[in-house]
Amino acid sequence: MTTAQHPLPSGFGAASTAEEVIKGVDLTGKVAVVTGGYSGIGLETARVLRSAGAEVVVPARDLERAREALKDVPGAEVEYMDLLDPASIDAFAEKFLASGRPLHILVNSAGIMATPLTRDARGYETQFATNHLGHFQLVKRLWPALVAADGARVVSVSSRGIRFGDVDFDDLHFEHRTYEPFLAYGQSKTANALFAVELDRRGQTEGVRAFSVHPGTIIDTNLAKHLPAEAFRAAGAVDAEGRTVRDPSRQLKTIPQGAATSVWCATSAQLAGLGGVYCENCDVSPLVSAEEEAAWRAGAETPGVLPYAVDPEAAARLWEVSERLLTR
Repeated sequence: MTTAQHPLPSGFGAASTAEEVIKGVDLTGKVAVVTGGYSGIGLETARVLRSAGAEVVVPARDLERAREALKDVPGAEVEYMDLLDPASIDAFAEKFLASGRPLHILVNSAGIMATPLTRDARGYETQFATNHLGHFQLVKRLWPALVAADGARVVSVSSRGIRFGDVDFDDLHFEHRTYEPFLAYGQSKTANALFAVELDRRGQTEGVRAFSVHPGTIIDTNLAKHLPAEAFRAAGAVDAEGRTVRDPSRQLKTIPQGAATSVWCATSAQLAGLGGVYCENCDVSPLVSAEEEAAWRAGAETPGVLPYAVDPEAAARLWEVSERLLTR
């Protein structure tokens, strides 16, 4: 498989923060949309992009909570949208397009993790529907604004959770196989990475480039609310006394460190001419070879992306399947 998964190197690393990677970048006159931009790394992403001069729009299901979270981000706009409600995605996109603004940066940061089995109104498994399909629809609807930017970037927040599972095209919604929360999470995060591959292929001739990112393990966000305490201890994210462990070399990051790769992918001149790649620690990740996979899975110190998460044929198939799912 031909891949562009080669570290640059960027000069940044696992401990770099969003503020550090955006230093010297002027986003005056640029417009950014950040899903999940009122919590966790999404909030930090929105804050830092706004601090660099960008107009920032945050779609939110809970408007009151979003406005409260963004009260210290002057000028941030909040609009209603629910990733599990296709009509609300269309309404958000239509309102944005009606403003006549180009969209220079779209960061798809919202997500859920390892939830009990639930389905949306269409019968779709909700981790896949939220993490992938809602964002897929959003990008499709905002496409004219992305093209109008003449140099847009879309950042798809994936995860090292790709290791939990590939996309099962024969049973996307766990109608036949046994539901496992992390298997469904892994499928959705692999879908996030594949989405960036095909989006970049389709968009680059119109100036739209796409990237997927692994932000690291950041336990002090709402993402991990469905996980028991013992899961954090097993991962080494908390010590025996329950205190949070910070070790960027093992992907155990702060929120500012976790947001750094999203911000780097959204703004860095180092990525000019590149796209469709999976990134972590503010750099392009290497491809994990078959010989390296066991060691890669055994610990989080070694960066890398599994081949199935950046496979162009799977990415093209996922795009076609996703389009069909939107019409049902």
